Amino acid sequence: MSSAKPKPLTDANLTLFTPNQRLELQGYSHKARPDGSSSTLAELLRRVEKAQVGDQTPSTPSNHVLQVTSLVSSSISMPTAYPFVLSFKNLTYSVNVPGKLGFSSLLCRQKFGDGAGLPGRASTKVLLNDISAEAREGEIMAVLGMSGSGKSTLIDALADRISKESLGGAITLNGEVLESRLLKVISAYVMQDDLLFPMLTVEETLMFSAEFRLPRSLSKLRKKARVQALIDQLGLRNAAGTVIGDEGHRGVSGGERRRVSIGIDIIHDPIILFLDEPTSGLDSTSAFMVVKVLQRIAQSGSIVVMSIHQPSYRIMSLLDRLIFLSHGNTVFNGSPADLPEFFANLVEFNKSWEEKQRSSSLQNRVVTWTGPKPSLKDAISAGVSRGKLVSGGSGGDSSQVASVPTFANPFWMEMLVISKRSLTNSRRMPELFGIRFGAVMVTGIILATIFRHLDNSPKGVQERLGFFALAMSTTFYTCAEAIPVFLQERYIFMRETAYNAYRRSSYVLAQSIISVPSLVILSLAFAATTFWPMGLAGGFSGFMFFFYAMVASFWAGSSFVTFLSGVVPHVMLGFTIVVAILAYFLLFSGFFISRDRIPLYWIWFHYLSLVKYPYEAVLQNEFDHPAKCFMHGMQMFDNTPLAAVPEALKLRLLQNMGNALGMNLTGSTCVTTGVDILKSQGITNISKWNCLWVTIAWGFFFRILFYFSLLLGSKNKRR
Repeated sequence: MSSAKPKPLTDANLTLFTPNQRLELQGYSHKARPDGSSSTLAELLRRVEKAQVGDQTPSTPSNHVLQVTSLVSSSISMPTAYPFVLSFKNLTYSVNVPGKLGFSSLLCRQKFGDGAGLPGRASTKVLLNDISAEAREGEIMAVLGMSGSGKSTLIDALADRISKESLGGAITLNGEVLESRLLKVISAYVMQDDLLFPMLTVEETLMFSAEFRLPRSLSKLRKKARVQALIDQLGLRNAAGTVIGDEGHRGVSGGERRRVSIGIDIIHDPIILFLDEPTSGLDSTSAFMVVKVLQRIAQSGSIVVMSIHQPSYRIMSLLDRLIFLSHGNTVFNGSPADLPEFFANLVEFNKSWEEKQRSSSLQNRVVTWTGPKPSLKDAISAGVSRGKLVSGGSGGDSSQVASVPTFANPFWMEMLVISKRSLTNSRRMPELFGIRFGAVMVTGIILATIFRHLDNSPKGVQERLGFFALAMSTTFYTCAEAIPVFLQERYIFMRETAYNAYRRSSYVLAQSIISVPSLVILSLAFAATTFWPMGLAGGFSGFMFFFYAMVASFWAGSSFVTFLSGVVPHVMLGFTIVVAILAYFLLFSGFFISRDRIPLYWIWFHYLSLVKYPYEAVLQNEFDHPAKCFMHGMQMFDNTPLAAVPEALKLRLLQNMGNALGMNLTGSTCVTTGVDILKSQGITNISKWNCLWVTIAWGFFFRILFYFSLLLGSKNKRR
């Protein structure tokens, strides 16, 4: 048997879509088995994988999957294509609007009594009122209306961004109710605002999205080919190497930025695409190009539902179905071809005309099937076999269960992509870390020059205590820059995690890991700048422990500030809270008032203080030397009225004191050791290494709290 010569890899056989096809669907040929039965979904998936990756057998990602179909037998008959129909019926949504309570309302209380209409009492505002329509595969449904008419609310309702308890009515896909988890897998949502990393190029942004959305079974070359095809589809070839940009950095145009926002959400070719006013803020040409791209996406086999404000005539020609809303009510529901008749009969518009249009519209929407009506699971399976939901390609033998992964990649792969993206974006803005590094260096140099060559006198002890308190507080205050970092990424994070681009745990772990190198650099710079010029005790081992304490302090402070950034919504509010809480931590750390002097009703704050543990650790590193003396007999009179007394008189006073105490007390006798200083500061119950581990544990604790704040605070759903 002669072996076939392997086909060389070229761009033509690597791309998922050829340049001429772009994202349009290829024809699907349904081959019957020899026994006459239809191919199973598992065989269809294997056929798709072979078409995508050649003769390679992709390994199924070992991550959690969401079951979409179950093959009871190998003889289930499936049509070659199932058109998707998204139906929503009698959608109703209202919110409670709190009333104004003022002096006039109090005067009216007697007039209205306890009945309705009492000023100051909450009222109900209807945002959606009995909205019904259908959106079909291959079409663009546009929701139009003036500002406040309910366009965005309707899009949010369809995209499962409104709590089920608050939304009335039914939303179905091919006649079956859509579960939230399934909708996240098969759909994508493009927000009204362009939430992108400013220092990434267009190609890098789409490539990172491909790393998140496309499965690990696809090679790097395949993912790059997918990105290149999408760049051509979106008309972004000339801007592929241009950074996105922001207010301080020149980048792509508004229309190009909007198309990039669309691209990152369609990289995996979703079945349903929701867009909230994708043409807002664009000129007519850019808006037309955006809608033209959406038309191509719809023609590739997707359902496109979008809200739009004041479309031009050219844009209207691209739309397939329109819904006019006014104050949450449907004014018009039909195709653009029905608009002339609608406006011609607007004056005589009545219920009979509405019923006529509704019945005719429903007749036009009837989907004809050549065989028995398929289930939603079968329709999704057929869509996967046609190349939809690229992240859902998993196959096996005919007895295996076909599934669409909830997440395209395992968590460690997500961590790598998140880390790479964050480092790439940070590397192009070196001024952020440079300013922080400069602040630490300047602070260290100032402290080193002020406290240079500390002696072992009582004054030296007080100066050491002041330096350590300032050093520990400096590490925490310089961590406050982490607040705007996440607040700038918050809505990008919410958009990406809302439709399962990656896990929240992957984001937290990746951000924690990539923060460590910068903390180590800052700690080393501060320790080297201050330890040796000041002449602190311990030699090299003392320096290393001081360095470890600084790393632990930066870690705990960074974790605490990161947690707060996940809780507070605004930068200025975050800075205010951070500064106030860190001031409280310093107050109860034991520097201003020792532990023994803190009232019992505040002692709990002393043990919660993040400054307490590294402060006590460096104090023990400096003073925990029993043989080292910090006060001799003659120095007892310093900082007292007896300091001006002649030295001979001081010696006689020391001798008399020694006789009274029954000991030999001279001018060189050691009166206070380092251990005595630690006791006077109330530092006796925790060793320096335990203080170090407690500080590190605080950092991990706040990272866990940060995860839960993201888990609970990023649902992004209306109530």
